[in-house]
Amino acid sequence: MYATILVPLDGSNLAECVFPHLENLAKGCQVKKVKLVRVVEPFNQPAAGEYMLGPEEIDRINSRIASDAQSYIGKLLNGVKYEGVGMEGEVIHGRVAETLAAYATEHGADLILIATHGRSGVSRWVWGSVAERILRSSCVPVLMVRAPGCVPGV
Repeated sequence: MYATILVPLDGSNLAECVFPHLENLAKGCQVKKVKLVRVVEPFNQPAAGEYMLGPEEIDRINSRIASDAQSYIGKLLNGVKYEGVGMEGEVIHGRVAETLAAYATEHGADLILIATHGRSGVSRWVWGSVAERILRSSCVPVLMVRAPGCVPGV
């Protein structure tokens, strides 16, 4: 049923809490391909300030962020193996939720598997929820995994 699963990761331990669920899905749902994806948002300096970065420095920062993201995905690909499942990784650029939703559709994902803090109320309003924005903007089914130690209603 889920031939291709897209797993968005942001480099955090929270995001990686999806791996036990991914393993069970890979074993039980005849998954053929898993795509580990990290979205890199372009660095934007504040509009005003005493010190403004030049275009070369901004390019250097963006290159470093992309390189670190690629290393992270590569490290995960070396450590995560499921029998009969092709593992791929990619670093993409753009706004996280919108870029992931479009990527999932364009690359034929059958499921997006993502971790969430499970915030609600004021904390969600203040911090936002990438997982919720992906859920709302994606045409692909989304499975959200609650972070270990989550507290309902917080």
